[in-house]
Amino acid sequence: MARKTLTPIQKRFSDIDIFRHVNNVAQQMYFDAGKTDYYRRTFGHDILYDNLRIVTVSTSTSYMSQIRYDDDIAVETSTERVGNKSMTLFQRIVRSESDGGQTVCSESRSTMVAFDFEAQQSVRVPDSWRELLLAETPDIL
Repeated sequence: MARKTLTPIQKRFSDIDIFRHVNNVAQQMYFDAGKTDYYRRTFGHDILYDNLRIVTVSTSTSYMSQIRYDDDIAVETSTERVGNKSMTLFQRIVRSESDGGQTVCSESRSTMVAFDFEAQQSVRVPDSWRELLLAETPDIL
């Protein structure tokens, strides 16, 4: 199993819409928080500020279950695939249930690229990144 992180999410009152559930736009922000946490834990803080970074080029999301303000949720993030210049992240927002189980509320796949901000172009995924992204980890970090 490739590296996977679990990022607890704190909802804000402004995330709730007129239907009294978390708006889909807010869920995209939760996925972004999960991505940031995943990369920080995988590569360290420098990846968020270095000249060579990871940027999102495409995202697809499916919504399966409503999220309410009082729900205890977290974002699971893992690398599904690493290509030459791109990688695919798979994420799920999961809700903890009172019986100890989990419900998947939404899923997202994002295509990411390694991007050189000085040259303003995508570049080959460094081998060191590839190794860290695909590292076998026994548990969720």
